[in-house]
Amino acid sequence: MSTYDPIALGIQWDRLIAIADEIINALVRTSFSTNVRESYDLSCVVFDRKGRSIAQGAYSVPSFTGTAPATLACMLAKFPPETLQPGDVVATNDPWMGTGHLFDVNVMQPVFRRGALAGYTMSITHLPDIGGAGFSATAREVYEEGLRLPIIKLARAGVVDDAWIELVRTNVRVPEQTIGDLMANVSCTTVGARMLVEFMDEYGIDDLTPLADAILGHSERAIREELRRIPEGNYENAIDIEGHADPLRLACRIRIADGEAHADFSGSSLAVPAAINVPLCYTRAMTCHAIKCLTTPKIPNNEGSVRPITATAPAGSILNPQPPSPTGGRHIVGHFVNPLIYGALARALPDRVQGDSGMLNLINVQGRTREGAGVSSIFFASGGFGALRGIDGQATTPAPSNMTGTPVEVWENLTGMFVESKELLPDSGGPGEFRGGLGQRIALINDSGHPMTASCLAGRTAFAPAGVLGGKPGGMRSIAINGRTVHPKGRYILQPGDRIDTIEAGGGGYGDPRNRRRESIEADLRQGFVTPAAAKRDYGYGE
Repeated sequence: MSTYDPIALGIQWDRLIAIADEIINALVRTSFSTNVRESYDLSCVVFDRKGRSIAQGAYSVPSFTGTAPATLACMLAKFPPETLQPGDVVATNDPWMGTGHLFDVNVMQPVFRRGALAGYTMSITHLPDIGGAGFSATAREVYEEGLRLPIIKLARAGVVDDAWIELVRTNVRVPEQTIGDLMANVSCTTVGARMLVEFMDEYGIDDLTPLADAILGHSERAIREELRRIPEGNYENAIDIEGHADPLRLACRIRIADGEAHADFSGSSLAVPAAINVPLCYTRAMTCHAIKCLTTPKIPNNEGSVRPITATAPAGSILNPQPPSPTGGRHIVGHFVNPLIYGALARALPDRVQGDSGMLNLINVQGRTREGAGVSSIFFASGGFGALRGIDGQATTPAPSNMTGTPVEVWENLTGMFVESKELLPDSGGPGEFRGGLGQRIALINDSGHPMTASCLAGRTAFAPAGVLGGKPGGMRSIAINGRTVHPKGRYILQPGDRIDTIEAGGGGYGDPRNRRRESIEADLRQGFVTPAAAKRDYGYGE
């Protein structure tokens, strides 16, 4: 590999990341749904002409970033590079080639400079609707979940295929929002392509390959060095989590050897006839995310930063289901890949692992506002973040994904769902030398004047977020409708005035609670994060 001036490398690498950030800005400013505009359920990635990811936008979610390279490879297998031309747009939402479920659309544009292929830009977003029964965990087959698009050319030489647009429009509940978001993906990748060409012109770069080689080589060397610091061997873990009907077992064996990490998920439960199965593309993405967080969290994501990481799971298992398994709520199980791996490597990396997080609670609502406008949108509610060595967990912080919550005012205006209250839950953070983040209580009321379908997509109602290295569990989640506890993965009809109350899980603690500093306990008491009774029970304070 040829050498690259380190100063030039730093400047140009940052410029590529800035381009990816600008793709996100263009996406957010042109999108129609709260999923993108407010919650940032998206990723934008820049690739070189070899199809290697070289930069991602800062607000990208880890699952999309992890699946994007494989998605591009599938796209180029269908439409080889030599068949592409300027203005082509390629798209798919296939769960096994995309992000793991139908609700995310992957949109790619080839980038041409002076008639030659220079690279690719890709954006991925969670669409407000894709037909079928809607975003939920209740489907029995993928066919019930919505419209499944194979890898298609959404546009050819700059001309949009109106037949595909009409097909999508006819199959969704909120066509303006869905088509608006789809075209926002097209627009932002167009912006990214233009900016990438301008960048190459500015620096006189005819071929991104040497720059990409330097970026990927630097990232790969960094993570291999960190992996070599971990004693070689097999690290195992298994956890039980709630399924749809019965508990599930997730198991892994992490093999660390010669600067590489391989995760084998043999021993995990079989796939189930409910939409919580996790395609292998998503399992791999979360594996890469977990190991990268433990090794090189400050190195920007690209292909080199995860190249030494591989993952396998038995075909037909919950972490590698085969078509036509339903996968709509795959995050409910897939997010547990991170704590599963943290638990396996806790012995080797005690200073880097964290207590379990309360994770996300997604409530997808569909219906109409008082004015008759269609509604298909997600309410994101977060549990507490798990504690780390030296750091208390943040309250109500999503993990392992990083979407943001829709502001209450925006949510109420667009959906007709009234947010009566949101409040932190004292004592919900797991006790420890460093306390887990607090969960919250949220009350939602259907004030739309119409029946509203609410699909719950949550976990943590049967197995509390575990503490680590002596830390204690955080509080569990619960969901109730009109005072009656309901299934956290169920689909319900809310009549006007009906009420949903959620208790969001707290994060697990880190370290023995008896080692928590007295000043920290007193600060928790002053802020109302811990009650006097819990301080005495959990920390021995006041005895």
